[in-house]
Amino acid sequence: MGLRSTRWAILAITAALALTVGACGGDDDDGGGGSASSGDSSEPIKIGASLPLTGEFSEPGKAAQQGYELWADQINANGGLLGRKVELVVKDDASNQNTVVSDYNALIAQDKVDLLLGTFSSLLNLPASAVAERNRMVYVEPAGGNPDIFNRGFKTIFFAQQATADHQGDVWANWITQLPEDKRPKTAAYPTLDDPFTTPTSEGIEKILSGAGIETVYRKTYTADQTNFDSIANAVKAKNPDLVVAGTQFEDGIGMMRALNKVGFAPKWLYETNAPSFGSQFADGVGEENTEGVFYAVSHSQEAKTPGNAEFVKAYQDKFGEETVPEDAADAYAAAQVLQATVEANKTVERADQLKLADWIRSNSVDTILGTLSWNENGSPKGEFLIGQWQDGKAEIVLPEDAATTDKIVEGYKPGS
Repeated sequence: MGLRSTRWAILAITAALALTVGACGGDDDDGGGGSASSGDSSEPIKIGASLPLTGEFSEPGKAAQQGYELWADQINANGGLLGRKVELVVKDDASNQNTVVSDYNALIAQDKVDLLLGTFSSLLNLPASAVAERNRMVYVEPAGGNPDIFNRGFKTIFFAQQATADHQGDVWANWITQLPEDKRPKTAAYPTLDDPFTTPTSEGIEKILSGAGIETVYRKTYTADQTNFDSIANAVKAKNPDLVVAGTQFEDGIGMMRALNKVGFAPKWLYETNAPSFGSQFADGVGEENTEGVFYAVSHSQEAKTPGNAEFVKAYQDKFGEETVPEDAADAYAAAQVLQATVEANKTVERADQLKLADWIRSNSVDTILGTLSWNENGSPKGEFLIGQWQDGKAEIVLPEDAATTDKIVEGYKPGS
């Protein structure tokens, strides 16, 4: 995945550059800077996005593209947006921060899109959203939960999931703290990838658990170029924690679990970010017999009774021929739903009205396939993530109770089951 820690360190520089080069975005001094289709209802509404269709984030990037495409197909089949067809303009940022800046500047200045949708990952959305802010265009991102994205005083960015990364494990952590005394863990370990998503997620969970008296006996941050996790697994084993929170992306998440199994250590409780939400790919990577009891947070469930979700799942399966709907496809679809809601409520896509669209999102809630979303003043969401657990070779939703797909929670991590 490359030296992500280095990339993270230069994010502020990249974002500052984005604000500067964003001047080529074509917005006039009065903020009007009209779009190519202004005043012409016969022209399609052009919606631009740059996605990592190649490079290290290509898998979720392609899933996000599917979500956007499915939304566009459905809205066009139902008469379009404001009675006009929707045309998606999607560029490939190749998982590169500099490219994503260039792409969004080009979408605004050259392609003259009417609206923007976000890219995938905090690494890419941080600089990309700076371009949107400079050009005063609404920017709804499907992924990118690092809290620093929302600490810049921006008025146009909104995250179309239920919580930022530092709060995505809250439901699970609070549940752990409320376990009976004889089951509640007393010690915890936090091996964590140096990444703008995994680090705040891990730290958010640790804050809750430490506050409840669960002692941190191990915390290790490793870089994205680490591929052998035996030394970390042995160090965790030596501390013998009751609970392990592994702050991981996909590949290192698989590697971490393999290493723990290799050294023969199974904590009583195991929570891992990201990797367990990848369904059969996760099970294949670690062995289905080693998935039992693993917890994780997730934004979308195929079985959820949220508005329009059943129809979305069927439409996705019909269009793409896949039984399992990627979480990233659902997140992208939800981001488009948020954009659609504000456009329909305000009946405009004009450049001069973009701040009006942003004010509407800030002041309203939107029903999506992820549930009802609402936002703080800074564009961060107010909700709670779903908590999943692997049971009998299948990923289930176990918390909160009103969203659960099963009425049981497996007590502890049970590899080899």
